[in-house]
Amino acid sequence: MIAESLASSGITPAVIGGYLEFLASHSTQITQLIVEHLVITLLTIGIALPMGVLLGTFISLYEWAATPILWFAGIMQTIPSIALFGLLIPFLGIGSPPVIISLVLYSQLPIVRNTHIGLTQVDEAAIEAGRGLGMGRLSRLRRVQIPLALPVVMAGVRNAVVIIVGIAAIGAFIGAGGLGDYLFQGIRERNVDMIVVTTVILSALALALDYGFGLSERLLRARNGEEIQSTRLTRIFQQVIA
Repeated sequence: MIAESLASSGITPAVIGGYLEFLASHSTQITQLIVEHLVITLLTIGIALPMGVLLGTFISLYEWAATPILWFAGIMQTIPSIALFGLLIPFLGIGSPPVIISLVLYSQLPIVRNTHIGLTQVDEAAIEAGRGLGMGRLSRLRRVQIPLALPVVMAGVRNAVVIIVGIAAIGAFIGAGGLGDYLFQGIRERNVDMIVVTTVILSALALALDYGFGLSERLLRARNGEEIQSTRLTRIFQQVIA
């Protein structure tokens, strides 16, 4: 059934063989581009995560700031990536810096929003227990609210990572490198093998990172006493952590 469906769509063993042959013959360049893409992604997360958590924590403490900050973060996601790159090029030049700053801005909404939601939805009984133990506001935030909110924050990070991996590919348009180089080259040369292989690798990279952060989210929920669907991998990680 699957073979018939693939054949009817034009994906024959010969076509798949062509993709695999292209992958094998360009493995060195593709590996280098994957590393470049991962570096851009990890640098962005390294900046965006603490920035988003700080902003989310701030608006959970001062609700009057929630509306304007979330509004601004939402507006940033409506700006086309090429336009935002163009706005930053006069200040940061061509290459990875304007792309990383743009990606940080694009990724703020899910991180800030989920941090705010996670902190404001912590069980009031847990907060009262901390208050009863003599904890101040900041101490309760650090020792009670943030640990309990981490699974929700991680869910926001998962969304942000998928956004980052996708938009980082467009960054190759202004010389940032990464898998977008092959994608745009394939479009210019009308090289279907290059386009398809690069697209599949980009999708696999996004799915792998999403799965990794999803696993972290499930482990954090298990640590907080929530019931999760147990898998062999989560059980292994739980045993390692324990």
